[in-house]
Amino acid sequence: MRRLLAVVCAGAVGFAGGCGSAQDATTPGSTSGEITVFAAASLKQTFTELGDLLKAENPGASVTFSFAGSSDLVAQLTQGAPADVFASADTANMTKLTDAGLAAEAPVDFATNTLTIVTAPGNPKGITSFADLAEAGTQLVVCAPQVPCGAATKKVEVATETDLSPVSEESSVTDVLNKVTSGQADAGVVYVTDAAVAGDKVTAVSFPEAAKAVNTYPIVRLRGSKNAALATTFVGLVSGPKGRDVLLKAGFQAP
Repeated sequence: MRRLLAVVCAGAVGFAGGCGSAQDATTPGSTSGEITVFAAASLKQTFTELGDLLKAENPGASVTFSFAGSSDLVAQLTQGAPADVFASADTANMTKLTDAGLAAEAPVDFATNTLTIVTAPGNPKGITSFADLAEAGTQLVVCAPQVPCGAATKKVEVATETDLSPVSEESSVTDVLNKVTSGQADAGVVYVTDAAVAGDKVTAVSFPEAAKAVNTYPIVRLRGSKNAALATTFVGLVSGPKGRDVLLKAGFQAP
């Protein structure tokens, strides 16, 4: 009888996490194998750290990350790209994924992020406000409107009645940051976490209107996951106390 129960539980893993509870699924050492995680570009540093923690706590486990703009990732997933977990930089792109029937369960909000301005070190253009980004002669780079950081920038633009004229709109927030750090732009609008990662390569200029466009980050196990147990473990790690500590240290805020 015990052997039969073990077989039934093992067969149920792909459907509902097996016969154990959600708490069992996040117990260190309880899972192994491989998973692929599609995650917003702004999560690269924190998720890489959490991936290392996942492997340390679960011998035999490995994780591969694909970081890009959330909208690009959703497009890839809806076109059939294989993955086990998706983490978005906003709820809008997560809604697209769930509406497509790709989520295995309800997404979990695990962090929030806020915009800031980044300039070349020392802020040579003297930018002190969001409105200054519209000044003639300022080479501004922002995220494209379909990307979460771009949608948030547009919200601030509308709320402040500021008419921005960026020289380019990028497909991810890291692309915006790279344009500024490489000297191809005078300023860019990114998340506070990206400015923190850049360190002294940029000067960050905060602006109060950023509070009008705070982005919430959700994460979910995907219906097509081939390793539901490990995917559930990673989601639990990200949304749990250890994940929260890593995210807060990087500048994210609680959801």
